[in-house]
Amino acid sequence: MDEINHQQAEHAAQRMQTSRKELVERVGRAIREDGVMEPLQGFHLARVSAPLGPVHGVTKASFCVIAQGSKEVLLSDSRYQYDPFNYLLATIELPSISRVLEASKECPYLSLRLELPPSLVGSVMVEIGHASPPSAGDSRAIDVSPLDVNLLDAVVRLIRLLDSPAEARIIMPLITREIIYRLLMGDQGGRLRHLAIPTGYTPDIARAIQRLRQDFDQPLRIEQLAGELGMSVSGFHHHFKAVTAMSPLQFQKQMRLQEARRLMLSEDFDATSAAYRVGYNDASHFNREYKSVFGVPPMRDVQRQREAANTFPG
Repeated sequence: MDEINHQQAEHAAQRMQTSRKELVERVGRAIREDGVMEPLQGFHLARVSAPLGPVHGVTKASFCVIAQGSKEVLLSDSRYQYDPFNYLLATIELPSISRVLEASKECPYLSLRLELPPSLVGSVMVEIGHASPPSAGDSRAIDVSPLDVNLLDAVVRLIRLLDSPAEARIIMPLITREIIYRLLMGDQGGRLRHLAIPTGYTPDIARAIQRLRQDFDQPLRIEQLAGELGMSVSGFHHHFKAVTAMSPLQFQKQMRLQEARRLMLSEDFDATSAAYRVGYNDASHFNREYKSVFGVPPMRDVQRQREAANTFPG
């Protein structure tokens, strides 16, 4: 029995090595310049030829795999680092900071991201007999787990579809369902099941996040929001932070500042106009908070971003 187990382990290790090599080759061939692309709907590739970051953005509900290099995602005071041996699963949109840690011209950072529609996750759950998520407590909306041989094999078959566009329309949904199935049966199955809840995550916190995203430019009334959800203020804070790794006020601040940055970069707003648009009544307060997050004052940051003109992988 030990001999059989040893042979099976060796075979799995060889499959992993072969699959990783093929993944690097295919991602590198598909995206030859630094940047991002979406060759198939919901399927994103990225390439970076030097360490990059910190870059502020929003995590999407998706399954993320690195073919080459490494990256870390910062969610408030929590760090999630992953590489070709580990995948990252995100199940809700949250403000985050990312860094590409390992990348060079000779060995660029290469990654892929597959979007996970809640309806599709729910459909797979029903098929395998997990129609409703467990009623356990809060679960952090992002985490990293080891990438096993079967999951990696499905990822390789997915990227092979880039060479067969005519087949992709039929085959991609099947492989996506397989990936979701393997995720549901793996370490993060409980986390992924939350995604299939109609509101998108643990119901009360999902509603709160949706409200904060929609009304981020309005004054934050914690007592009112907690009361609408049937929670005490302290209970609401506890559950919100358990899921998002930040307080409601920190969440609102991140959403406001990221939208202000977008307005200045994409729509040529000046700092004061952007501040008022996203809900700040005091421009100097906005400048201080902006600098505390992005490291430099607003207009200097915008100038720096335009000069760099680098596209960050999502």
